[in-house]
Amino acid sequence: MPEGAASNAAIDREELKALAEKAKAWPFEEARKLLKRLKGKGGKVVAPEKGYVLFETGYGPSGLPHIGTFGEVARTTMVRRAFEALCDIPTKLIAFSDDMDGFRKVPTNVPNQEMLAEHLHKPLTEVPDPFGGHESFAHHNNARLRSFLDQFGFEYEFKSSTETYCSGEFDEMLLVMLERFDKVMEIMLPTLGEERRATYSPFLPISPKTRKVLQVPTLERNVKAGTIVYEDEDGEKIETPVTGGNVKIQWKPDWALRWAALEVDYEMAGKDLIDSVTQSSKICRALGKPAPEGFNYELFLDDRGEKISKSKGNGLSIEEWLAYASPESLSLFMFQKPKTAKRLYFDVAPKAVDEYAQHLRGYLDQSPKQWLENPVWHIHNANPPAPEPDSVSFSMLLNLASAASAEAPDVLWGFIKRYAPDATPETHPELDAAASRAVRYFQDFVRPTKLYRAPTDKERAALEDLAAKLKALEPGLDAEALQSEVFAVGKAHEFEPLRDWFTAIYEVLLGQSQGPRFGGFIALYGVEETVALIEEALGGAFVQS
Repeated sequence: MPEGAASNAAIDREELKALAEKAKAWPFEEARKLLKRLKGKGGKVVAPEKGYVLFETGYGPSGLPHIGTFGEVARTTMVRRAFEALCDIPTKLIAFSDDMDGFRKVPTNVPNQEMLAEHLHKPLTEVPDPFGGHESFAHHNNARLRSFLDQFGFEYEFKSSTETYCSGEFDEMLLVMLERFDKVMEIMLPTLGEERRATYSPFLPISPKTRKVLQVPTLERNVKAGTIVYEDEDGEKIETPVTGGNVKIQWKPDWALRWAALEVDYEMAGKDLIDSVTQSSKICRALGKPAPEGFNYELFLDDRGEKISKSKGNGLSIEEWLAYASPESLSLFMFQKPKTAKRLYFDVAPKAVDEYAQHLRGYLDQSPKQWLENPVWHIHNANPPAPEPDSVSFSMLLNLASAASAEAPDVLWGFIKRYAPDATPETHPELDAAASRAVRYFQDFVRPTKLYRAPTDKERAALEDLAAKLKALEPGLDAEALQSEVFAVGKAHEFEPLRDWFTAIYEVLLGQSQGPRFGGFIALYGVEETVALIEEALGGAFVQS
């Protein structure tokens, strides 16, 4: 973690608690809910018997990890840090992979699909890795999950469903579920259709012959022996222990089993799982344990407004976001409005980059009370870094790349040097990374969609006037002075509203309908270069005949 611009070290511990108790940012609202859960008689906060508060996030490795998975871990971590500001009880975060689940559907975004289809219904840890590099498909996806969690510096403990079942960690609670089988059925059966009710059982035995996770009814139960009897696919009746990895629990009871066995205190979930949370909470209480506190966030949508799916592979991957935008911008996107459905596709990334930079710069001049409302406090675990001096907005870098048709970040550095002569890629690594991402984004998304148009007679006259005024300017004017000149030309040519003047500039000169403050663009791109750009556009160089 880079040295912070300011941190909790600058706030007395008691002052921090007092500020956290009144902070309005949503992670603090969630943390206070959890704190209330821990209050015993007389209102005193009491630590759980296990000695720590346990946060959990769940992941189903039936497909490649996507940004929604990252979002759940990022948001849960934000609540965890807010709780730590409020309370001195130790905390842990478990990232749990449901990798013993049956493989129900072949994802469309992975290789070797015919091979995978041969292993349907087996536990995911027994399905071969289609990429060929790991012990199983689940092991591959788990490795991807851990890789990007580590890349973002999350502090967590990874747990595998297969390991917890097979090691005996769940055995005690499995026997409790067997004993309270009827209570679980009373909760689940009313939620099922008639046909499903006839065959439903919370216990899914794993066939010793085919290794498939079987959706079959439980024919007999022997609570004392800890076994169930079921009918295998070939009709043979088999008695098997419910412990030791011989069965997998059905989805909603499984979630409850996990909560009860691990004593989970907090887990959030998507809005599509509200009913699952309700039923799993009832089952957790039936097992004799309190259900965790939780939070239902809205789902991410792709550019067509469809829910992002692991099996479809729509939406953005972690790698794709990071190719075009900073890691911090992704965390900001997760922090903002978690209860609002948001489209998650390439166009949102540049905006998130600049919004993050604005919040980081603003942090320097804020009070401790304001820090706790600033997203960067939550993104950086209460210790945001100092922003690089002489930085340039991402939108400005994109427009420089567009105007120069940049093929490499070196081109942008030629312009950046005008703004910050002493800056180099070595002294400003974040700006250098942003320049590289801007060039990549321009090449992949901006250049293919650029649409120049010819100016109207009114716009042509105004642009000619702007070029003449720029030629006549004394050298060394800053961005604000240049912006005033641009404004003055627009007003002199009676653009109403004045926004139409700037839209004309962007559409005629850059082939896009929006852009940054044009005075700042001129300051970076150069007065002579801007004049040449205007003259090229007016000469018809950009418009296809």
